[in-house]
Amino acid sequence: LPLTVGDLVGQALAPFTTAKPESAGKLAEYIFDRLTGYLRDLGYSALEVDAAVSVRPRWGELPVRLAAVREFQKLPEAASLAAANKRIGNILKKSDGSVAAIDPALLVEPAERALHAAVASARPVFESHVAAADYTAALASLAPLKAPVDAFFDSVMVNAEDAKLRANRLALLADLHALMNKVADLSKLAT
Repeated sequence: LPLTVGDLVGQALAPFTTAKPESAGKLAEYIFDRLTGYLRDLGYSALEVDAAVSVRPRWGELPVRLAAVREFQKLPEAASLAAANKRIGNILKKSDGSVAAIDPALLVEPAERALHAAVASARPVFESHVAAADYTAALASLAPLKAPVDAFFDSVMVNAEDAKLRANRLALLADLHALMNKVADLSKLAT
């Protein structure tokens, strides 16, 4: 069933009118914490479990997402993409938090234009696989992003002095980060 833990906890707490508003969140976190231990006991690695559980998927999708993460880790591009995802997350955390929309006119470096084009090309394929709940194919469709991501970090200064360029580069990274973390938090796979 397409149920989330939040929905189930909300239904369970509904009759208890004296429950504190934060109770639902705390109970959901407790359930995910216990689930993490259970999945590790079933043979999934801590990295696989953390990556899949951290996006708080619907309950029934979890086994499919875990299998997709396991298959993704077998790809030669997986380690590099996971490390890049972690790096992007750290860069975004250090930014002021507000990310504007990408302005293609401000993509001045060849590597940032190439990354923008690669993300635009990968997105429809990735989204179609996600819509079909084929998470393994969705994650595999990210593999071609390795080369443009590597080239971007090799030749583009994200924190440019020009505020507009910096904001645009952060927007590009935020867009990539959101795409990469739709199935699972790939940064959790970085060692």
